[in-house]
Amino acid sequence: MPDPFAELLLRIRKDAGRTQEEQAAAINDVSGRYTLTRREVSRYENFENIPTNHTLRHIAVACGIPYEELKREAKAARARRREENGREEEDLDAVKRRTLLGGTIVGVSAAAEPWGRLAFALSKDSKIDTSAAAALIDRAADLHVQELNLSAHRLQRMVESHLDTITAALPRAGEHEQALTIAAGETAALAGWVAWDLGELDKADVYYKVTSQCAAMAGHPPLRALALTYASYGATTPGEKLAFLSQAAQDVRGHGNATAAAWVLGRHAEEAASLGDETGALRALERARFAYDFADHTSEQAWVRFVTPYRMDSLALSVYGQLGRPELVTTADSAFERLGEGLPDGGVVVLGDLASALLRGGDADQGVYVARQFTAATQAKPNTMGKERAAKIAAWLPDSERELARHLRQFAS
Repeated sequence: MPDPFAELLLRIRKDAGRTQEEQAAAINDVSGRYTLTRREVSRYENFENIPTNHTLRHIAVACGIPYEELKREAKAARARRREENGREEEDLDAVKRRTLLGGTIVGVSAAAEPWGRLAFALSKDSKIDTSAAAALIDRAADLHVQELNLSAHRLQRMVESHLDTITAALPRAGEHEQALTIAAGETAALAGWVAWDLGELDKADVYYKVTSQCAAMAGHPPLRALALTYASYGATTPGEKLAFLSQAAQDVRGHGNATAAAWVLGRHAEEAASLGDETGALRALERARFAYDFADHTSEQAWVRFVTPYRMDSLALSVYGQLGRPELVTTADSAFERLGEGLPDGGVVVLGDLASALLRGGDADQGVYVARQFTAATQAKPNTMGKERAAKIAAWLPDSERELARHLRQFAS
């Protein structure tokens, strides 16, 4: 007879509506390592192998189920496996009798076994426990951090897989419904951002609308600010961009939103500068810096963890470069000093904005030098902002750098 734990893994996968290949991909997305195969999932479900506790944790997160219960069932399965292996030297009749007895016991007492209770807990009327909710929320936060280092193509599957997982968990969220709705909205916003980066504009728009719906359902305006600020990059007119950002600025007022406010105001400064509104841009940048003085990007919303001091440097560089302000030189020096020798997370964006600002400001030699650094950095640490920066730099490079411009345009497309 199939082992109860193997049957449980099979049921978990089917409840998630996945094939064995999709299950392997979902578990790989959680672990960040693409080593688990469809064959290994099949081996688990046929009791040819038992997942390690490390893999069990990834399975639990990928399927939105309690890890401790799954771990306990795996431990019981290993005990059964050891007992089964110990019978190999016994005579055939004894093995047959014991197998029959074991099958009878399991059939009668299934509901009393831990694996039986876990299977029951996966029914539609059960609730997500605190540890499972925390794992799903932490995974949503982690994806926003990984956005700094991963290409859009690689990130998209991870984000959409987690969105499927958290969506499946929402009907059973219970007391965790608001927190999981916010996490779902954060994940949907990131999915929209990645879709926009890949040129899937209609899909991005839908994801942003879903994020706003999550914000309304959870009563959490900063979540709408996230969708609006992301959407501002793809808005068709400068007026529409500023309208999005003005509403976003209203949504992030209040305690605990200082980092988000700094980002939104910095984006507002960028767009105002692109319109030549020097007074509005400088005022917004000053407000952004003031807000950042009270910010802690590591302890506020998950989606503001990319708003590091390096990112604030890039916003200032973008504004000063577009306006041709004298502050560009000192800001560029400060940004270089902050970056140091090792390129930190978010450093690619800073290099991109710095190169663009120097070229716009007329410092062609230094701009080309930084552009080459940016080009190398985008290959070493690709991220979703690289393409947009590459296109802007290519547009401002001098005619003597046609090959570099061609390479950057190719990268941007």
